[in-house]
Amino acid sequence: MSKEKEKPEPLDFFIWTVEDVGLWLEEINLGNYREIFKENGVNGEYLEGMSMFTTEQILRFIRKCHMKWGDFITLCKELRRIKVACLKGEQKVRRPWWAPACLSVVFVKAAKRNRQSRVVSLKLEP
Repeated sequence: MSKEKEKPEPLDFFIWTVEDVGLWLEEINLGNYREIFKENGVNGEYLEGMSMFTTEQILRFIRKCHMKWGDFITLCKELRRIKVACLKGEQKVRRPWWAPACLSVVFVKAAKRNRQSRVVSLKLEP
């Protein structure tokens, strides 16, 4: 019996695997990039770091993933939406795949305390 892959929690993208990123790309209508993102190892940590990219890094990423500019803008808007929700405290936190189950409570508490420090590069607009 095959278990269908659960959709990733929409707001805990910091710990997404490449498979979670692929599912999210499907949700935001960018599923045609799913395989290339997987080949390039784009996970949640990578997505989080994209806000710190220089122009040269952005262009390199777009070339490497064969993205259209409009699709890249959509990707950035969706990432921003998730980060804003994270700052507002609307984030559901889950234990990362690598953490032992016995540390679930400890991890969730620490993640909630550190939520805002994880998205320091985001500027909220009025």
